[in-house]
Amino acid sequence: QVQLVESGGGLVQPGGSLRLSCAASGFTFSIYRMSWYRQAPGKERELVAFIAPAGGSTKYADSVKGRFTISRDNAKNTVSLQMNSLKPEDTAVYYCARITGNYWGQGTQVTVSS
Repeated sequence: QVQLVESGGGLVQPGGSLRLSCAASGFTFSIYRMSWYRQAPGKERELVAFIAPAGGSTKYADSVKGRFTISRDNAKNTVSLQMNSLKPEDTAVYYCARITGNYWGQGTQVTVSS
């Protein structure tokens, strides 16, 4: 059974940093593109970033480019999202997803506030 479990969310002040992690199991992690999405209350889900199976190709939403970095460790079946220079508009539930097959984690809350 495919499982994706996010961790690392919390409350942070504007300008601060957080690192989110996603632990994957139940499939051959190293051959799949992985992604991070987020959803704020009342807004549509949006793609934040995705990463190719070998980690050599990444893409980012314009709103986070230069501030967020996606990475993966295929030996540990994890994908991470390093978030720097956080803004209040980054507040959302962040989801780890396997693009192929439409599998999602349970989400982790990120709140950026003074």
